[in-house]
Amino acid sequence: MGRVSCDVTMAQTGEPTPQNPLRVWPGVVAVVLQWLIWLVYPLVARGAIMVAMMGGLAGGLAVLVWWLFFSRAPWAERVGAIVLMVVAVVATKRVVHQSIAGAGMGMMLPIFAVPALSLALVTAAMASRRLSSGPRRASLVGAIVLACGVFTLLRTGGITGEGDSDFHWRWTPTPEQRLLAQAQAGTEKETESAAIPPAPAAAPVETPRPNPTNMSDQPTAPATKSPEKSRADPAGAKTGADWSGFRGPERDGIIRGVRIETDWSRSKPVELWRRPIGPGWSSFAVHGNLIYTQEQRGDDEVVSCYNLTTGAPVWRHRDAVRFYESNGGAGPRGTPTVSNGRVYAFGATGILNALDARDGAVVWSRNAASDTHTKIPGWGFASSPLVVGDVVIVATAGMLAAYEVATGHPRWQGPAGRGGYSSPQLATIDGVAQILLLNGEGAISVAPADGTLLWKHQWPGVPILQPARTSDGGVLITTGDMGGGRPCLRLRRLYTRVHRPQGRPAQVEGRTIRRRPARPVARPGLAAGAVGGG
Repeated sequence: MGRVSCDVTMAQTGEPTPQNPLRVWPGVVAVVLQWLIWLVYPLVARGAIMVAMMGGLAGGLAVLVWWLFFSRAPWAERVGAIVLMVVAVVATKRVVHQSIAGAGMGMMLPIFAVPALSLALVTAAMASRRLSSGPRRASLVGAIVLACGVFTLLRTGGITGEGDSDFHWRWTPTPEQRLLAQAQAGTEKETESAAIPPAPAAAPVETPRPNPTNMSDQPTAPATKSPEKSRADPAGAKTGADWSGFRGPERDGIIRGVRIETDWSRSKPVELWRRPIGPGWSSFAVHGNLIYTQEQRGDDEVVSCYNLTTGAPVWRHRDAVRFYESNGGAGPRGTPTVSNGRVYAFGATGILNALDARDGAVVWSRNAASDTHTKIPGWGFASSPLVVGDVVIVATAGMLAAYEVATGHPRWQGPAGRGGYSSPQLATIDGVAQILLLNGEGAISVAPADGTLLWKHQWPGVPILQPARTSDGGVLITTGDMGGGRPCLRLRRLYTRVHRPQGRPAQVEGRTIRRRPARPVARPGLAAGAVGGG
């Protein structure tokens, strides 16, 4: 009896023990739920990008737990697959398009790779669950490499207001590349137009000053007046209220004395003309029949002038600089300011130009980043110039800098502050004219003449928008954060008095009155702002 038992034991141990097939159903459930939240939920719930991202990461954690503890895979495969995924993501980041490598402050690829690799792991495990170790491991490696390889075929044009990525195939031309190709095809035609003699420079130029390019290419709509005629008259034909720059003369987004028909069922807007321009975040300044903006064209940052009636290009000034970051894309961030026959434009890398509004000739140019010893911020300089009296003022990532409008010589620099993307704004508070600025430390007010600090309100954050005045003399300010699990803005009302005891900056009281507004508008008894990506 003992011998028989021994023989049976030897027979059993002489053959390999069959491997149980992988347990895949928990992984399948986890990855299905992950992709429902990651991909489907944002399609039905507006502004749910943060929920989708958190769902993708949570689903990845669930898949990880399944794979490590409940999959029945040999431990070598469990640990090896995780290590391979990490190595694959690190290697992939070196070869993906720059728009993906830097997106989301460098976190886009890791975040998007979690759902992709989760799906790849579960799919490979399910397809090879009954295979021997060799083919199964080959399947896992192939699935992981394929999942990461997909990202090398893509580029992104940025993100939408809702936070969605604008994906395209890597080999498709960008809108900027298509625009440059069109311009290249019409180069000979553009150079046929006679050049306008440049205006004399009033001061030495501090940065490269290529001559403005006079254009003759036509917009997509038929032109009714030639660009040459527009250039002959600096003001052009009057077309209504002028718009001197960013958000208008008062920087409050209000057009005074004009009523717009809002019932589009009775009177729809009619498109007059359309033409492509280079990338950038610039808005428009309007004076007479000329409009001014900033754009990027290849390696040149451009200040452009177009005919308001026809859309025909009038002139372009070029600086040989290019700013790019993945979320916002290429190009300048500020809007030109028109004042007394000149155009003041502040570029994303810190170049401040004063140009003749008629023909784009350089009057003077400075590098405000160098003047203030300020590093270019992550999203570029986004300030729009403000002209007050005989100075033009810009914000270099939280610090104000003023230049003489006549010569471009530095007049003063304001107190140092942490980075921000707001623009200086003129206001009269308690009878005192002052320049307001939101920066990373809060809100400051300085005297226009010399930059002396009048008051300061501490409220750390990431300011982007402009302050707004209330009817009773208060100031509404905003700052950004990630409160509530999604990007949001906080709105605070300040009660300001500028009279300063013993020459010290005034004390300013404030309280938070609402969350998640954007672009605040103040009316008697009311503060309103848009929310979401609109």
